[in-house]
Amino acid sequence: MDSKEVLTLYMQKFSEHLKKIRKEKYNSMDAVAQNSVFDSSNYNKYENGKGNPTIETILKMASTFGIPPKELFDFDFDLEKYKIDE
Repeated sequence: MDSKEVLTLYMQKFSEHLKKIRKEKYNSMDAVAQNSVFDSSNYNKYENGKGNPTIETILKMASTFGIPPKELFDFDFDLEKYKIDE
């Protein structure tokens, strides 16, 4: 697979996990916006797998959810299955 395809798949997994975390902490994306520095449309792109968050954004998300940043990446992604072609 080329790197763009792998990134797309990874971002889909990340967005699913982010949505799960958000649902555990807040009822809606609007609640995230009210309790963080994100507006709902900006945050929405991460939950839909459309954005590629920076480290700063990752830190803001973790702070909003009250979790360590590494928990945002605590999901399965098989690197052997989705190996990037060299």
